[in-house]
Amino acid sequence: MSTSDTIVEVGSTGFTTIEPLVMVTRNGTTSFYPQCSSAKLEDIVSAVNETGDVTAAEPDATVDHDPETSQLPVPEGIGLEPGVRDVTGACGWRRPTSPADHKAAGGFVEPDPEAVFDLGDQLRGRGWGDLCHDSSLTETWEAVRAGDGEKTIVVNAQGPDADKLLLGSAPFEVLDGAVALAHAVGGDQVVVYTSTENRHTIETVREAVSAYPDLSLPVDIATGPAEHRAAEPTMALEAIEGNHRLEARIGPPGPESAGLHGQPTLVHTPRTLAHLSVAFRHGEPRNTRMVTVRGDVEAPATVEVPETGTLKTAVDAVKLTGEFKAASVGGQFGGITDDLDIGVDPAALSEANLGTEGVVHLLADERCVVKFVGQRTRYAAEENCGRCVPCREGTTQLADLLRDVYDGTYEPSKMRELTTVMETSSICAFGVEAGRPARTAVAEFEAEFEAHADGRCPAGSCLETLEV
Repeated sequence: MSTSDTIVEVGSTGFTTIEPLVMVTRNGTTSFYPQCSSAKLEDIVSAVNETGDVTAAEPDATVDHDPETSQLPVPEGIGLEPGVRDVTGACGWRRPTSPADHKAAGGFVEPDPEAVFDLGDQLRGRGWGDLCHDSSLTETWEAVRAGDGEKTIVVNAQGPDADKLLLGSAPFEVLDGAVALAHAVGGDQVVVYTSTENRHTIETVREAVSAYPDLSLPVDIATGPAEHRAAEPTMALEAIEGNHRLEARIGPPGPESAGLHGQPTLVHTPRTLAHLSVAFRHGEPRNTRMVTVRGDVEAPATVEVPETGTLKTAVDAVKLTGEFKAASVGGQFGGITDDLDIGVDPAALSEANLGTEGVVHLLADERCVVKFVGQRTRYAAEENCGRCVPCREGTTQLADLLRDVYDGTYEPSKMRELTTVMETSSICAFGVEAGRPARTAVAEFEAEFEAHADGRCPAGSCLETLEV
C-alpha cells in the first residue's frame, strides 16, 4: 500500500465462512476479498499500489458508502446480507481496542442515571447467563441501587458465540454499557467474567480496559471453567469467588441483594450491555436479537436479526452440509423443531416451546433426532451441579428412559411427566431447561422414537444402543 495508507486489524464479522476477510477502503468505496490467503493479500497490495484503484485486484464485491461510516458496509454477493448491523455494526469494521474508532461512532457517552433506567425499562436481558433473562431490567437495577455495600456489575461472557463476538470485536460497546450502568446504580466495580479457554477475548478486553479513556472505576477480568453450567448467574459468582465446586445458589435472596461476596450484584451478558450502550446513541433500544447458527453447516455464523424476523433469516447466513431436517433452538438444551418460520423474539420462541438463548443448531437429514436428544440428555446428567434433586435425579431418569427406547420400551407419558417436574421445580435454568430437547422431540418427531423402539433408525445413523 502507499505510505498514506493504513493497515489495521479488525475483529470478526460473525460470518466465519468468509474469513479471513480483507477489505480495502478509499474515499467511500470498499472492496471485499473473502477467504483471503497470504498470497492473495500480496497480489491485492501490489495491484492497489500500482493503480490506486481498490477494485484493481478483482474483488468479490464492492460497495460505496459514507466515507465516515462507523458501521460495516454490507455489499451483495459474499454472504454478509442476512440480518442487520445495529448492535454488531462495529464487528469486522472498527479496530476493537481503538478508543478513537469508538468515539467517532458516538461512544464513551456519559448518560444521566435516570436516562439509563429509562432505556433499561425498554430492554430485556439476553441469554440464560443474564440475571434478567427475558425479563425487564429496571426492577433488579432498583434493588441494587437501593442496597448497601460494595456493588458490582458482572459481565457474564461464559455464554455462546454472540457474547464472544461482541467482546472480541466490539469490547467498548459492552464496557460502555457496564460502566454507565455502574454509575446509574452506584456501582463500585465491573468484573468481566469469561472462560479460561477464551484467550483472545481475555487479551482483547484487557487491552480495551487499558485504553478506555478516563475510566472512573476498576474493571477486572475473572475466569472460570469452560463448562456450560458455569454461565448460570449464581454459578458464575461462585467461579469468580474462586470456588472449585460450582453449585447454583438457592434464593431468595438473589444476587441483586446478596451476590458477589454477599454484596449487591448485577449479572448481565455482553449482549444485554451492548444493546444498552447502542441505545444511548439512538435514544431508544434496537429491537434485534443476535442468533448464532451452527451444527451441520460448513461454518457457523452469528447474525443480528430484527425481532420481527424469523429463524430462517438467521439460517440463511449459513450453508448446510445436507438437506435440512430439524433444528435445536435455544442453546445446549434447545427445543427441537422442523419449522424455521418462527419469530426470533422471546414470546414467539416460548410459544413454540423453544429456547431463547440465541443459538440454533441445525441437523441435516442424515442425523438421528433420537440420538441427538440422547446425547444432550446424557450431557445434562453428567454435567449438572447436583444441588437439587429434580435436576440431578431427573436428568438421570430421563437418560434411562431414552436408553430404554433402544431396548424396545418407549414411554412418552413418563418422559412428559418427568420433564414437567424438572421444569417446574429445579432451582436454576440448567434443570428447568434440561428436559426440553426430549420433551419437544417427542412431540415433533414421535415417529422416530417409535421406529427406534421397533429396532429401526430412520436416519440409519445409530444401529447400536445409545450409551447414556
